[in-house]
Amino acid sequence: MGFFAAGSAPGKKSPSGERQAERAVRQGFLGVLMLDTRFPRPPGDIGNPATFEALGIAVRYLTVTGASPMRVVREGDPALLEPFIAAARTLVAQGASLISTSCGFLAAFQADMAAALDVPVVTSSLLQCADLDAPGVLTFDAQSLTPGLLRRAGVPPGTPVQGIAPGCEFHTRLLYNHDQLDLDEAECNVVDAAQELVRRHPDVRTLVLECTNMPPYRAAIEAATGRPVRDIVTLLQANWQRSV
Repeated sequence: MGFFAAGSAPGKKSPSGERQAERAVRQGFLGVLMLDTRFPRPPGDIGNPATFEALGIAVRYLTVTGASPMRVVREGDPALLEPFIAAARTLVAQGASLISTSCGFLAAFQADMAAALDVPVVTSSLLQCADLDAPGVLTFDAQSLTPGLLRRAGVPPGTPVQGIAPGCEFHTRLLYNHDQLDLDEAECNVVDAAQELVRRHPDVRTLVLECTNMPPYRAAIEAATGRPVRDIVTLLQANWQRSV
């Protein structure tokens, strides 16, 4: 597949996209708070509207200015909480009936955002770990996924965690916000980490992808590990179905 450049996602509204807009008027829409990024978002990524169009979910995006991957993932900057709440309130005022975010590390804001808004909030795929049988977490950055953050997300103590290799294609391009991504290499990076997780922890029965940019590789992970995969897209789909 080669390199995927930012802006490669389809921009022209399809007939199904027009039907999405009509549904949004009737039943609200999924509001996604985006990090301030330029890296590519192929289909399956939370930031690509085609991901939700394929599921029949109306979606609207709002970027939180200054919320870089570095500030959110590595720094865990608490100063970003209020901008995220303000952006969420903007989407709710426009008609959002469910709010999410484009980074699993924003589970740190789950309780505060849920308290501040009058619609359901799903900040991270990590929130589903407590409801799964023998989960294992595949994360973008194991160094930054601290026990405290896992605890705040309700992840059961002792849940295995595996990060992708620091410095690999997927890690470097996203963390440093590059505008190109080699999808084949990124898939290899994510699958390698998933295989390492089940090699080290063979009792893991379900893989949870912390990173919202990993769902494009869900099928490849399931094929390589023989385990079902849950991620932010599957979690939002389940929550949306309950809300309509």
